[in-house]
Parts: sequence; structure tokens; C-alpha cells
Amino acid sequence: MDRVALHGLKARGHHGVLRRERAEGQTFVVDVSLGLDTRAAAADDDLAKTVDYSAVAKEALALVTGEPVDLIETLAERIAQACLAYEEVQEVEVRVHKPDAPLTVPFDDVTVTITRSRA
Repeated sequence: MDRVALHGLKARGHHGVLRRERAEGQTFVVDVSLGLDTRAAAADDDLAKTVDYSAVAKEALALVTGEPVDLIETLAERIAQACLAYEEVQEVEVRVHKPDAPLTVPFDDVTVTITRSRA
């Protein structure tokens, strides 16, 4: 299976369980890796035979900036389902980064990674 990947999609969202997170918002970073067969698209040099990663990026960021959820697990699931709505996509891995998570210890990042497939 071939992979089309988007790394470091950034947007401000209002996700989290704390009132402050919902009110103030924070930056979320999303990585998406799409599993699909790109041979037909490559052979014909035809965008219509693959997934438009620009459209995927816009949808993922719309979910980040859209309706707030408590958990980044829920956000990752919504992004994964949006990706699987493209018929060419057979599998997706989504990683949601929450670099400004409200932790009381030093840290670099908090992430949730999920993998979903049609099968």
C-alpha cells in the first residue's frame, strides 16, 4: 500500500476537558498518513485517480477549528473518519499533537495516534 502523508497541520482549537481550554483555545498539530494505491494516478498523471491531499488538509483543520470535544482521541477519530470517506483511502493513521496541554510537569508534546481502515 502506498502512503500520502501530511505532517504538521496547525490550527487553533478549543478542545479539552478544562474550562480554560475551551475558553482560550490552543494550538493543535495534526499528522495524517493515508494508505491507498497510487499506481493508476501515477500512470496517467491524473489527480482524479488519487486523493486530493489539499482537500484532506482543509477537512482535518476544519475539524480542529470546529465543534469542541473533550478528548483528542475523539478529534483523531473524527479526522480518521473524514479521511476514510474518500473512496481511494483504504487506511489512515492520524496523530493529534497537543503541545500546550495543561500538564504540571515539563514536557515537549502530548499525542494520540490512531489507525483505522475499511477492513
